[in-house]
Formats: sequence, C-alpha cells, structure tokens
Amino acid sequence: MSRIEFAKKNITYGYIGTVLNLILKFVSRTVFIYALGATYLGVNGLYTNILSVLSFAELGIGTAMNYSLYKPIAEGDKEKIKSLMNLYKTAYRWIAGIVAILGLAIIPFLQFVIKDPGNISNTELVLYYLIFLFNTVTSYFVSYKYSLANAEQKNYIQTNIRTVSTVMVVLTQIVVLLFLQNFLIYLLVGAFIELLEKVYANFYLNKKYPMLLEKNVRELESQEVEPIKTNIKALIFHKIGEISVYQSDNIVISSFINITVVGLVSNYNLLISSVTQLINIIFNSLISSFGNLIATESIEKQLRLFKVYRFVAFWIFGFSSIAFITLLSPFVELWIGSEMVINQMVIYLIIIDFYARGHRIVVNNFKIAAGVFDADKYVAIVQAVVNLVISIILVQYIGLVGIYVGTVIQGLIATGIKPFIVYKNVFNQSVKEYYVDSAVYLIIMALTLLLIEVIKSQLLSTVNWVNFVSLVVVVTVVVNAIFFILLRKRSEFKYLKNIILKKEGASN
Repeated sequence: MSRIEFAKKNITYGYIGTVLNLILKFVSRTVFIYALGATYLGVNGLYTNILSVLSFAELGIGTAMNYSLYKPIAEGDKEKIKSLMNLYKTAYRWIAGIVAILGLAIIPFLQFVIKDPGNISNTELVLYYLIFLFNTVTSYFVSYKYSLANAEQKNYIQTNIRTVSTVMVVLTQIVVLLFLQNFLIYLLVGAFIELLEKVYANFYLNKKYPMLLEKNVRELESQEVEPIKTNIKALIFHKIGEISVYQSDNIVISSFINITVVGLVSNYNLLISSVTQLINIIFNSLISSFGNLIATESIEKQLRLFKVYRFVAFWIFGFSSIAFITLLSPFVELWIGSEMVINQMVIYLIIIDFYARGHRIVVNNFKIAAGVFDADKYVAIVQAVVNLVISIILVQYIGLVGIYVGTVIQGLIATGIKPFIVYKNVFNQSVKEYYVDSAVYLIIMALTLLLIEVIKSQLLSTVNWVNFVSLVVVVTVVVNAIFFILLRKRSEFKYLKNIILKKEGASN
C-alpha cells in the first residue's frame, strides 16, 4: 500500500471516529453542565491538566522510539524491531511507576491549586483525582504497542479501538448524568470501560504482532541505543516546554482566579479542541508517511510536499480561525446561556495562538518525521519560562487576559524560530521563502477577517439561531471563496488539484 493510500485510510477512519466521538462528547458536555454545573466541569478540566503535567515522566520516549522504528520497518528488519519494542516496553513500565509515585505525592497539594471548590469536599476531590491517576497509569502498559502499528502507517488501528471505547464511555456516562447526577459514578464507569479497552488492545496487538511475545530478543548494542538516548535527552526539553505551555493555563486559572472559570474556559476549549481534532487527523495521519518519505526520497521532493502540507494548513487553520473569532461566543450564548460567555479579548488571544499552532504543527510534524529533536531543544525551555512568568505576573493585574497574553507570546517565539531549524537541518536551504509566505498568508487572513466582521455586524445584530446559521453559511462561503480567488494560482494549489484529479502517481 502506498503512502497516499495509507494516509487516505488513516484520515477516513480518523474522521469517522472523531466525528462520532465529538457529537457524543458535545451531547455529554451539555448534559454535564445542566446536571452537575461549572464547578465540577472545572475539576474535570483541572485534573486532566494535572495528569498531563505528570506525563512529563514519559520524557518524549514515545516520539523517539517511533522515529527509530521507521527505518527497520521500511527495511523489514524484524530482529531490530523486536529489540526496539522490548526496550520500549521496559521504559514504559518504569514510566508507569514514576507517574504513579509522583501522582500520589501531589495529593497533599491539591487543596492549594483548587480555589473556591464550592460544596465539593477535600475527600471527594482526592477520590476523583485518584480515578484520573489510575486511568493515566494503566494506559502506559499498552500504549507503547500502538507505536509499531503507527510506524507501519496503520494509525487507523488505534483510532478504531479508541472510537469504540469512547462511544461506550460517553453513552454510559450520559445515562449516569441523566439518572444519577453523580460525578463519582460518572468517573468510575468511564475508568472501568477504558480498562476493558486496554485489556482488549493488549490482546489484539499481541495477536497481530506475535513478535511482541517472542522471548529470543537480542539486546540493542550501544551504538544502536546512543542515537535514541540523544533524541530522548533533547525531547526532555521539548516535553518540559509543551507541558509548561499547554497544560499550565488551567492550573494558573484555578490557583489565581477560581475553579469555576476553568469550567467556563473549558467550554470554549472543548469547541476549539473538537475542531482541532478533526483538523489534526489530516496532519498527524501523515507523520509516519513523511517518515517513510524522508527515509526514501530526495530533499527536493521532501521540500515540495512540505510546502503543499503547509499550504493546506494555512487554508484550514486560517478559515477555522476566522470562523472561531466570529462564531464562538454567539454559539456558546445560544448553547448554554450568556452567563457562560467569556471576554472577547480572551477569545482573540486564544485564536491567535490557535492560528500560530496551525503553522507550527506542519513544522513540528515534519521535524519529528525527520528525527530533528536536538536543534531546538532550548527553544522549548524559553517558551516555558516566558509563558509561566508572563502569565503569573499579568493574571494578577488583568486577570484571564494576562494568562493568554503569555500563551501567545511564547507561541510566537516558536513560530519564528522552528521553521529556520527545519529548513537548515532537513532541507539545507534558506528559510526566507517560508517567512515571505507567512506574511502573505497573514495579510490574506487579516483582510478576510475584517470583511467578515463587517458582515457579522449586519447579520448578527440580534443573537438567535436563524441569524447564527445564516452567519455560518456566509463565513463558510465568503472565506473559502476569497482564499480560492487569491491562492488558486500557487503551485501548491495546482499540485493538490492534480492529486484530486488523479494526475499524480499514487506512490506520491
């Protein structure tokens, strides 16, 4: 099966699963808000972030190991694959133990990061947290096995198993919310079903890859382990940066404002992350294909496909950013009430970061596929420091806006530096063209947004479902029409047109 065929299969199953999951989660969130309220929603979001912080213990081992598997899989080197997977298994068992110990050690400090928990007792907060911790720790005993399927460009295996599990979890939890309105039972049924999923996944992957159970596994030699260690050392820095930036906002909000605001923000994050999941199916499904591309094709072809990849990212993230800025607050007001709407300036900042991340996902995914981890490791630390310092200082003066100012500033640092690193280390070319394209894309998006804002002021003078749906249609048509008119002559657009019309070979 070619790279394009694998990508199509991964994307197709990814969309089916994600759309189904998002519909159910949206329904579940709506029921959750009315059944339990914003405070419990804030606890749910906060604990998710705390456990994501504890994933620091993973140290980027998964990313390094996935990269290490691309070449032996392409060459059919079964013995090397077995050795790598055995190393991976040992590492993840250690990680599970470390996360469990660190997770338990945090319990005495929970009361200091949860401000104004309402009528939720400290005992309840600890019990809820332990369930979250159990879910996280048990995941490490099976997640490493998915790396073999993913490195073979068969991401759809993990997608399909997760889809079935998520559907079962969400449907069961909705029933609990409707009839029992009990957060503890809500968490317990989810944890039980997810445990069954892990048991099944372990059985299925062992059967599909019997080599995982073979005992005659040679130990990797020092020269084989050394590049993995080098990548892991670099990825430690990336992991610190990632956690400090994207898992700390809710903790800062809970500590300096209150836990209820975490719940309000989480509604917006649900909508944005839902769309992001749909978008990322396209981009993340291609990482393993790019790994194969880089291992087998010329730099010229790699650069050509990178530009196409990035062009698609601009179109999708540019359109989504304009739609979010225009539609998020009206939708939240219609969905769950005007009291759940947050400051529009906060939304602007969140979407600026969303747009910048859209460009970074292209750079980061190509960098991961190429195994370039060491060159920008200190950038991640700079991002982390800038984000935390600015957010903690400004939240005390301008509240929620200050937290997201820090998020935007750190993101712009990475958005400016990482393309230079990729062009230098992967393509061995000047990055000037990338920055020029960035400016062109930004100008197109800004002008389009101005036009949409003018249209919005006319169409949405009164917030109701009829006006909102009309605005959705207008935004969709106008934004994409403008993008088409202004970008249709670019080589990237022509390449995609040829792919769609099947003028390019399927092996691309």
